[in-house]
Amino acid sequence: MDAGFAARLRADDVEFTERDANLLRAVDEIGSIYKASDELGRSYSRCHQRVTVLEEAFGTLVERQRGGSDGGGSTLTDQAHELLATFDRLQIGFSSVAETAEAVLEGVVLDRTGELGVVETEAGQVRAIVPPACESVQVSLRADAVTLHDPEDVPAENATSARNRFEGRVSSIEKGEAISQVTLDVGAGSPLFALVTEDSKQKLGLEPGKQVIASFKATATRATSR
Repeated sequence: MDAGFAARLRADDVEFTERDANLLRAVDEIGSIYKASDELGRSYSRCHQRVTVLEEAFGTLVERQRGGSDGGGSTLTDQAHELLATFDRLQIGFSSVAETAEAVLEGVVLDRTGELGVVETEAGQVRAIVPPACESVQVSLRADAVTLHDPEDVPAENATSARNRFEGRVSSIEKGEAISQVTLDVGAGSPLFALVTEDSKQKLGLEPGKQVIASFKATATRATSR
């Protein structure tokens, strides 16, 4: 089970994501599902089908006027605007937490391949974007870049681009309105932080003392000279 955070709302096992929000905003701006799908570079049939799926879970979102070669006009309902507002509040809350929860690990650059390097830290080796001509660095990692996994359900390394992996234990969980900030002890001087939705927290059974695997991409990890 992957507990990485991406803003999403759920109803009847249907998730409303940023991709869905972008579709509704395009419909609102252009006034047509057909033209919105074209503007977004997506298939009209798939966009129409997606709106239908969302409406089965979240209620009527688009009022359609049939007719015309372009499929007719479409406007968003009040319910759709409320859904978008709720989604925006979730994203804003997530961003404000992510900006304040950042791990900093001190280390030494062992190897470089272009802009990417391997840094030896107290928690283990980290692939990160490293500055040129610098050996001693501080590696910074925001909470929104960290994904949590159950140790028994970790994807194979060749199945994901998140090649950095630390084994850790949950130290504490700070619960918010829609997301929780999880503090992890990974055996370093500084803890790691991760953001998870309530749904992911429950599915992973997260609680203090729980053993987890934290993964994150090299491109989300930056090192600065110290």
